[in-house]
Amino acid sequence: MLKGKITIIGAGFVGSTIAYTMMLSGLVSEVVLLDISKDKAEGDALDLNHGMSFISPVKITGGDDYAAIKGSDMLIITAGVGQRPGESRIDLLKRNVSVFEDILNKSLKYCDNSTVLMVVTNPVDILTYIAQRISGFPKNMVIGSGTVLDTARLKFLIGEHTGIDPRNVHTYIIGEHGDTEVAAWSMTTIAGFSLDQYCDICKLCGDPKTTDTRICKNELYEKTKNAAYEIIEKKGATYYAIAVSVRRIVECIIGNENSILTVSSLLEGEYGIRNICLSVPTIVNSKGAELIPELPFSENECKALLDSADTLSKLAREVGY
Repeated sequence: MLKGKITIIGAGFVGSTIAYTMMLSGLVSEVVLLDISKDKAEGDALDLNHGMSFISPVKITGGDDYAAIKGSDMLIITAGVGQRPGESRIDLLKRNVSVFEDILNKSLKYCDNSTVLMVVTNPVDILTYIAQRISGFPKNMVIGSGTVLDTARLKFLIGEHTGIDPRNVHTYIIGEHGDTEVAAWSMTTIAGFSLDQYCDICKLCGDPKTTDTRICKNELYEKTKNAAYEIIEKKGATYYAIAVSVRRIVECIIGNENSILTVSSLLEGEYGIRNICLSVPTIVNSKGAELIPELPFSENECKALLDSADTLSKLAREVGY
């Protein structure tokens, strides 16, 4: 039975915002925030605790002692070198690998076979794969935040474009969380209509914005893919939306929901891909990434997904994995 304890490693913008969303969520009974800067982690915990009288009770502690991981249902790793303005997620890889390996080696001695390991640090797919290799955990117990946020970004943009609540837009971004990600237009629906069909309806209503669905799709995809670069350029980091995305993943695991999310996990033959982590629609529950149902993506989408996997595999080999 899940105890509702999560540990977050990394008290930077992302980690501290995740801790805040976890505190507000009512999903967990205990949050541990660890950071190389003990004062930062303790300060965040103190700040969060001062709001405790306004929310459901949750125990929040901070520090730098990895032993505090013991008993965690989930270990969420956000620590690493931050992405610089104009820097791709892949450019982060070599700067982040050694830091990440050190964190894993310190953390894993305090995890047990029921701890779900979630990676948020970028580039998330490669680091999820490294976590899988180093930990030796069953593949379902090691996940990355993957393209859950990218999918949410695309839903928002489609909703904004069509005037529909993003919660009623159904679509996926698959593959790498990064430059080779793939928009699964063949699986995109609004109220059961494909996006093309829905845009035809909009044209009947005299909406000039949707007269060319090919241009529309390309613009939405480019905005989705480049969203993080734009935000980093404007304010230095992204953290609000990824924190909410992580909250949603935690909700699925703690609540044993069997929800379908595009988390990153190890593929072993699904879609013809082996021995690399990337994002495809996955059934998520208390066992982590329990099952990957193979959806009938279009031929072009499947090819682009394979190309994305090949790019990630080459990068993993470059850093010895």
